[in-house]
Amino acid sequence: MEKDFKSWMGLKEKLDNLPTEVLFNEGEIWWAAIGCNVGEESNGKGNRFSRPVIVFRKLTRHSFYGIPLTSKLKEGSWYVPFKQEGKENRAVLSQMRIFDSRRIFTKLGTMDGEDWERLKQKFKEFFT
Repeated sequence: MEKDFKSWMGLKEKLDNLPTEVLFNEGEIWWAAIGCNVGEESNGKGNRFSRPVIVFRKLTRHSFYGIPLTSKLKEGSWYVPFKQEGKENRAVLSQMRIFDSRRIFTKLGTMDGEDWERLKQKFKEFFT
């Protein structure tokens, strides 16, 4: 796959100049411009270099720890399966990182209570 780092850098510059008034909460799932990244890091898709991300831990009004999602049905201790509006997803714990709110642009929904609690438990197991 050919990566388009130049286009990503142009978009990244535009994102940096956006206002930071997006309101978000833990457990929500958003489309986020995660970028064109290096090696095994998760990449975004399309012209916004985006993929769905779960807001795992709110840090400030403008930043959070987010966990990228994949619709590929992969297995492993760092994948946490759940359904969102009838679609199978996997939260990819190994790709968790800090995001600025300027990267998020469309709210997709909120994880249900059981899935949210299971994700937090799997996080504890994976990182301890």
